[in-house]
Amino acid sequence: MFETPITVVGNIVNNPYRQRVGDQEVMRFRMASNSRRRTADGGWEPGNSLFISVSCWGRLVTGVGASLGKGAAVIVVGHVHTSEYDDRDGVRRTSVEVRATAVGPDLSRCVARVETLRQSAAPDAGDASVGAETDADADTDVPSDELGDTVDPEALPLSA
Repeated sequence: MFETPITVVGNIVNNPYRQRVGDQEVMRFRMASNSRRRTADGGWEPGNSLFISVSCWGRLVTGVGASLGKGAAVIVVGHVHTSEYDDRDGVRRTSVEVRATAVGPDLSRCVARVETLRQSAAPDAGDASVGAETDADADTDVPSDELGDTVDPEALPLSA
């Protein structure tokens, strides 16, 4: 109820790793958000940096694990909190953490291809087409736009 929302734009600084917590899985990674300032001569200089730990739960585990790695430019949306712990020497430390509600590539700095996750729930008996993907849909390599028109695959960037 009183959680603090946050959006952080930056880069993943380590390889995301999966952990099991009880009967759930969590994907964790660290990210850095670096600012830059314009100098008087028109150049750029590095500004402050924010390093933050990110935890992804539920369906984010699959998406992040399959899509993102070290160095990826990302946008993370979630709720921020601090976590206190004692390090190896017994010194009390504080870490800034985000429990992510959404994670995605920063499309101003990369190109991405979007694939929708298949629904695991069975469709209603009255409508066999809802939530189901046909074999023809799964086997086609030609993308289509939202109106169902075929998109020219030559128009897509090679890195997509």
